[in-house]
Amino acid sequence: MDDRYEPTTGTPGSATTGAATADIWTYRSQPGIVGADLLGFHVEATDGGIGKIDEASDEAGRSMLVVDTGPWIFGKKVLVPAGIVDRVDLDGETVYVNRTKDEIKNAPEFDSDVHLGDDDYNNRLGSYYAGSGGSTSDF
Repeated sequence: MDDRYEPTTGTPGSATTGAATADIWTYRSQPGIVGADLLGFHVEATDGGIGKIDEASDEAGRSMLVVDTGPWIFGKKVLVPAGIVDRVDLDGETVYVNRTKDEIKNAPEFDSDVHLGDDDYNNRLGSYYAGSGGSTSDF
């Protein structure tokens, strides 16, 4: 298997993603992945496309991607922690995440003007993705 296609998931048997909440913000085992290099890449959930990467951060312990969903969720953007990235196809310019479209759509709503860099939001989002998709009723 080419290193560019190496799965980035965590340990089997742990939370849905195989990552603890603290690890949800770190790219798995694909060294050299730099969020800025992924700008414009397509993002594929386990059941189809969700959009293109619009912004990225490689902040230690807080790596994430902001995905512009275009018409899929009425032009909204979603924040995706780096820990749910399963693999990156550099040649095909596609990032594969280990969540379904519904799990991403049902994540806590993201507003870049309010939530980008907000530790409380990041903690809640991290808990959502580290768990089984949990409820977002308190968001």
